[in-house]
This record gives sequence, C-alpha cells and structure tokens, in this order.
Amino acid sequence: MKAVNEGRLEITDRVAAHWDLCLQCRACEAVCPSGVPYGWLMENARAQVLKQGKRSAELNSISRLFLRAALPHLSRMRLGAHLLRIYQRWGIQRLVRWSGLLKLLPGHLAQFESKLPLMGSRFFGPSPRIYSAVGDKKLTVALLSGCIMPLVQGATMDAAVRVLNRNGCEVAVPVGQGCCGALNAHSGDLEMAREMARKNIDVFLNAGVERIVVASAGCSATMKEYSDLLAEDDKYREKAGQFSDMTVDITEFLASLPWEPPKGQVNRRVTYQDPCHLAHAQGITSQPRAILMSIPGLELVEMEQSSVCCGGAGIYSTVQEEMSGRVLATKMASIAATGTDQVVTANPGCMIQIEQGLRNSGLTGGICHVVDILDEAYRAESKD
Repeated sequence: MKAVNEGRLEITDRVAAHWDLCLQCRACEAVCPSGVPYGWLMENARAQVLKQGKRSAELNSISRLFLRAALPHLSRMRLGAHLLRIYQRWGIQRLVRWSGLLKLLPGHLAQFESKLPLMGSRFFGPSPRIYSAVGDKKLTVALLSGCIMPLVQGATMDAAVRVLNRNGCEVAVPVGQGCCGALNAHSGDLEMAREMARKNIDVFLNAGVERIVVASAGCSATMKEYSDLLAEDDKYREKAGQFSDMTVDITEFLASLPWEPPKGQVNRRVTYQDPCHLAHAQGITSQPRAILMSIPGLELVEMEQSSVCCGGAGIYSTVQEEMSGRVLATKMASIAATGTDQVVTANPGCMIQIEQGLRNSGLTGGICHVVDILDEAYRAESKD
C-alpha cells in the first residue's frame, strides 16, 4: 500500500487481487504495537483501486446492483426482502433449484442465490413510535435499525428494544435513518459511505437522544469512525465527532448501565463467537460474556480462537467464496469441538455466515444474538 501511494508500484490486477483477499477483520490492527490503523488504510487502498478502474468484475457487479442500487435505499431493500420471502416460503426457491435454472444465470448470480439468508417472519424498521422504559427511565436512546438486520433478524431487533426498555431506556427508532455505509466503505466506495453517514448524522443528532445504540457490531464500528470518514468535510466534521462519541454497541451499553441480571432460567450450554468488528475494532470482549454469565442456568463454554473471523466479512463470502469457505470450515471445527447447544454472537453478518455453516455441517444448535438470549431469560421470569 505504501509503495502504491508513493508511486513506486502500480495497481496491477495482481496487486488488487492481493488486497481483495483481505477479510478486513482487523485482527492485525488489534495486536499491532505501533497502532497502525489497518482498517482505514485498507478502505483507502480499495478506494484507489476503484478510482483507477482496477476493481474486479464481480465486485463492480455487486456494487452496481447491491451496494449502490439497494443499500442506500431502504424502501428498495424492504421490497426486495418481501419478494425474497415469497420466493423462499412459497416453494419457488426449491422448484428453481430442482429445475437447474440457476445454472443458466450469468456470472455469480447462482452463487449469490445459494448464499441468500432466510428472510425473517416479520420485519423491523424505523417508526415514529417511542418505546417506553419499564420502571424508572434512566436514558432516552436511539436504536439503529440499519439495512440487513431488520429484514433478516427482525426478531432480534424486537428483542433489543425489549431489553433496552427492561433496563430503563426509552427507545426511539428515528424515521429517515438508513444503512450505516460499512459495506460501501469496506469495498472502497468512500464517497457513497460519506453520503450515507451524513444522512444518519442529521437524523440521529436531531432525535433528541442521549445515546445511539447499535445491535450490529459491524455497524457500531463504522459509526464510531464517522469522525475519520468525514475528517475533511468542513460542514460535518464536528457533527461527525459528536455522533461518534454518542454511538455505543448494545453489549457495551448494557454493561455500562449496568444491566439488570435476569431471574429467569435458560438451561443451555452455549459458546460465544467474537465478531471481528466488536473484538478487534472496538475492543469489546468481556461485556458480552458478562451478560451471558449473568443468566441463570446458562453454561458458557469458550471455543478455541473465538475471535478468529468466521469468513462472512460483509460481501466477502460472495466475492471470495473459496477462501471464505476455508475460514468458515476452521470456525465450524472450533464450534463443533465445544459440544454446545447453541452459538451466540453479536453481529448479523456472523449470524448469517455461521447459520449457513451449521446447516452445511449438519449441526442443529442454531445461532442467536446476545440480546436474544438475554431477552429469553427476561421473558422466562414470568414462567418461573
């Protein structure tokens, strides 16, 4: 990267391909004694690739059809999710796969179809509604709805609201918010990421809240770095800094309150998967575990190399299928060795990737978010 930036090396296809293999998990950044901001460097390196027209055909296609045409437009995302839900739940997907029609699709569309997550039974989204705190109100917070998570894991978003309410927080999900721009930034499309960041900054800073809570580790990591993303924007530089200072991951936030330990039993053996952008980018590892260990009946079994990437990495599993599969296989071996009933994590991308790995491996335990299992424990109180 330094050689390219200094003009000593051109961005060839080989150089670009080398960068494309990076997961951007930021594990190297977490252990670097010099504090090199590798995530930021990688995003800017890929921005140079984009500017010089050296980006791969696969990434260009995904950018055109998804990163630019869909993610910045949540109404399109919701429409697409409705259609996908019909496709998946009405037997159309099984028929299409059985017929062999997917083999006729151009490029990587068949591969992309095989990795589609199962759409949730209900969707979550921004609303004028204010979700009231249970008991005495401690804080008023805004919750990021985001782009993928409310469509695939809407039930987890509902659980996040209930958990925040239970812990004395009045919750707003401001209308007008959008995708955080993480996937665009990671692919080098920094201009689009900046547009998406400005939109969220305006909406959330006008919401009259004390904290911006995020249930997706990848999103919270990016939103905490809006101040870097918009460092050269005179109009938004100060507001971006204020926004970043207000942003907290939900596990980090609950630990800071602190959360109310549940009394309901969840008799289960689980293992925890550290999302890369929670553990490496934000340094949050103890808080999710503390929440899990506070749940009566829950046994937490640590997996080997829990903070090693699962291979999801945004759109990485689509554009780097072979390497993503190798990384996932290592992760699945670590999960299987724990002999636990369920995997718990704190990021929607990890949930999608590991769920596919569990399905392919024949493991039946499933995966959930930290707030899912905490919410389950709270709801179990009325049954005990």
